[in-house]
Amino acid sequence: MSSSKFDIVVYGATGFTGQLVAEYLAEHYKNDASLKWAMAGRSKDKLASVRDAIGAATDTPLIVADAADPASVKDMVAQTKSVISTVGPYLLYGSELLAACVSSGTDYFDLCGEPIWMRRMIDAHEAAAKSTGARIMFSCGYDSLPFELGVFCAQEEAKKLFGAPANRVKGRVREMRGTFSGGTAASMRALFSAAANDHSLVALLRNPFALTPGFEGPKQPPGNRPVFDQELNSWTAPFVMANINTRNVHRSNFLLGFPYGKDFVYDEMMLTGSGEQGESLAKRIATANTAEKMNSGGPKPGGGPSKEERENGLYDLLFVAIGPDGRQARAVVRGDRDPGYGSTSKMISECAICLLRDTPDVPAGFWTPGAAMQHKLIKRLVDHAGLTFEVEK
Repeated sequence: MSSSKFDIVVYGATGFTGQLVAEYLAEHYKNDASLKWAMAGRSKDKLASVRDAIGAATDTPLIVADAADPASVKDMVAQTKSVISTVGPYLLYGSELLAACVSSGTDYFDLCGEPIWMRRMIDAHEAAAKSTGARIMFSCGYDSLPFELGVFCAQEEAKKLFGAPANRVKGRVREMRGTFSGGTAASMRALFSAAANDHSLVALLRNPFALTPGFEGPKQPPGNRPVFDQELNSWTAPFVMANINTRNVHRSNFLLGFPYGKDFVYDEMMLTGSGEQGESLAKRIATANTAEKMNSGGPKPGGGPSKEERENGLYDLLFVAIGPDGRQARAVVRGDRDPGYGSTSKMISECAICLLRDTPDVPAGFWTPGAAMQHKLIKRLVDHAGLTFEVEK
């Protein structure tokens, strides 16, 4: 790929999230002449309008590429070392681009939260990716990077305290201010639609090990109803992102050779507090059935919160590794923007730059970003993307 014109192409730069990614690169790397990046989308006029609106340099390259025109996608991919794709649902619009990246040995990053499509792509293209040199990284945003790396940090602390990683980790959302992206909602609708039309996909959708081909681990907590967590002394409610996050965490364990054990158990819930108030809140959240609402309605792709709303968002995630004697190793991940847009756009950008500059020797194949880049990615997210990773005593 040394002859590539660009280091990164942002595909879908005229969409809401794609525009935020382009804006981040334009602002954060405006004085970095060594980073060569371009914006891609279906309309050159719209790309030019977005370029001007975000204050990007007037000579920022613009590439016309459309998922409905495979030749244009292949031409785009041939020009770059890596592609950041924000064009979802990936089940509907992502397959041609991913195949083109695999074929040409181009690195690929997305915001996918669609385990059915992810598994299809792994099964169809992993051998070819390893042959061509392509590194394919799904789920480089709020789903599922803070959760994948939060478990990693909790396990690093467990090794210090217990002498070994724990086979039981709990992921708990303590606070989350902001919204899920319209793309996330559209992806969930596409998933439900696909499963409704092909009942064989239902089992895959429900399987916690959907992304670990050839491996089935132990039974996992269902996470679908309010439960009082004795170890954390709090009521917990179902967390809508758990379905994709838990699968990516298990895939990380799988990719790294099972450092957490083949008997590893992981779940995610929202902490709602103790006592009657905590119980009432947990039941209200469960009754609201967020997943169903996102399936039938929810935010629409292409729109999103204002800049003020994005900047006032945040998240606070607790990860608890439980040792064999009941002791706890705790790690906390916090983000300084709303999860679905402000923080996500920074995270996926820094994933691409981390692979390009900090971890160029990551082997070819399909990866979770945390498993691929580990401590170096954590450092880059702390230094540039507004995340913090801390041990909690």
